[in-house]
Amino acid sequence: MSRNQKTALVTGASAGLGRALTCALVGDGWDVIGTARGSAELTRLGNELGSALTTVHGDVSDAAHRAELADLLFARPRLDLVVNNASRLGPSPMPKLRDIELDELERILATNVVAPLAILQFATPKLLASNGIAVNISSDAAVTPYEGWGGYGSAKAALDHLTAIYAAENPGIAVYAFDPGDMRTAMHQAAFPGEDISDRPDPETVVPALLRLLADRPPSGRYIAADLLAGASK
Repeated sequence: MSRNQKTALVTGASAGLGRALTCALVGDGWDVIGTARGSAELTRLGNELGSALTTVHGDVSDAAHRAELADLLFARPRLDLVVNNASRLGPSPMPKLRDIELDELERILATNVVAPLAILQFATPKLLASNGIAVNISSDAAVTPYEGWGGYGSAKAALDHLTAIYAAENPGIAVYAFDPGDMRTAMHQAAFPGEDISDRPDPETVVPALLRLLADRPPSGRYIAADLLAGASK
């Protein structure tokens, strides 16, 4: 690994958008640290991508796992990108807010809100040194009140606001909330148990929008994949 090689941390790297993005970054010559709860899937991805991907199995809501990630980042000569992609949907089928168990809500918030902030806190000095970028993966559930999506949606709404404030407080880096839209993923399937979601696009189709965001580096803010892709086609 050279000092000039760009380095990224991607959470939730074993599946869905995280996996697709990790593959794209490695294909573009990045050094990637990928973490995920799905240890078997992450191991397979590591075997597929080779030494350009450092795999770290664990749950980002676990402070000990985050400390392991921090140690890895500090050992790298640089850090250019953090993508907080790991998410927790909550129970499936998804309960209404009046029925959700509060310990489940706490787990959703721990993964979707607390963990991204904790990662940004230890990653920001390295990002500042490289004029880096932080991306928190959002959802349209953060802005639209879908019935049954109260736990996940409220967590993503909190993440959006956290992202905006973090950007205001850290002008030395670009900080984005990125809404990928619906995708054909295991988590989206869990939100619609027993339903056919084959009409949703593959995560790989969303990656070009995220890469465009990284390349264009617009002002910090909230960006929607469909809008970025539409802009690229003009």
